[in-house]
Amino acid sequence: MDTVKKLIFALDSSKAFGTMVAEATGMTLSGHEERDFPEGEHKIRSLVDVRNKSVFVIYSLYGEIELTVNDKLCRLLFFIASLKDAGALEVAVIAPYLCYSRKDRKTKSNDPITTQYVARLFEAMGTDRFATLDVHNVQAFENAFRIPTIHLESKAYVASYFAPLIKNQETVVLSPDSGGIKRAMAFAQALENELKKPIPVAVMHKTRSEGVVGGTEHIFGDVGNKTVIIIDDLISSGTTLLRAAKACKQAGAGKVYAAAAHGVFSTGANETLKDPALDKIVITNSIPPIRLEKEIIEQKIEIINIAPLIGVLIHNMVIDSPAVDS
Repeated sequence: MDTVKKLIFALDSSKAFGTMVAEATGMTLSGHEERDFPEGEHKIRSLVDVRNKSVFVIYSLYGEIELTVNDKLCRLLFFIASLKDAGALEVAVIAPYLCYSRKDRKTKSNDPITTQYVARLFEAMGTDRFATLDVHNVQAFENAFRIPTIHLESKAYVASYFAPLIKNQETVVLSPDSGGIKRAMAFAQALENELKKPIPVAVMHKTRSEGVVGGTEHIFGDVGNKTVIIIDDLISSGTTLLRAAKACKQAGAGKVYAAAAHGVFSTGANETLKDPALDKIVITNSIPPIRLEKEIIEQKIEIINIAPLIGVLIHNMVIDSPAVDS
């Protein structure tokens, strides 16, 4: 069987990231066109022949100042369908940040399970495989799709950043809520692999209703005189992290770092992250920090490049076809 040729596309707002991914694979991005019309409609198409090719499309589905999540989702769906119509053998979508992934279960009567609805849209357009990074709930993500999924994790990259920083310090990994305990334990294990010493895990009590965080300021675990790394999947307004950081400082912690795969940084994040309770915030480049003030980025934000992780995925994905038309 012949190995199918691979092509990599990155839609416009993910082109810089996609270029780094392509470089990591020794490839270059394939050309495409995106046109916007005055009434808000748009057109998107490949500028190269995709017939009988294995196509990877990179697009991070976060909202931008002039391009909403829904705009980007629509563009990506249309592009997938156009690739299949043009004869692509397989289309694999790589969305480092997957929109609507937080709404993965019913919490109130008649609630939508939006994660599943988004999965159906991708399936309907002909997506063959779907990959994302550090999704909010891995099991919900995998169950939402009826096509093969790939869940990538940034913990090893983040652990490699922290290891030299904390190697001589007593360190605790903290989950800001009970739902993130497994994530915190996995990250602690990644740190242990780097440092060859045990890293304890603590958890903070938190409840949320109607978007409002509540609960008592209680930490289960010892953070006194220790360096604390608060780990989460994403940072939105930053209030959850700041609340946890303040509780750690009140309990006698030394430096408090926060780490998350996705820096969404919604309204209020600039004010929240200025607080001295948070010494540094570490994110990946799945989302550029477009909403943060330059001063905060320079003083507090560390961005880890996870393009090589996606490059490895593309490099290792082999698709064999017994017979394809030339």
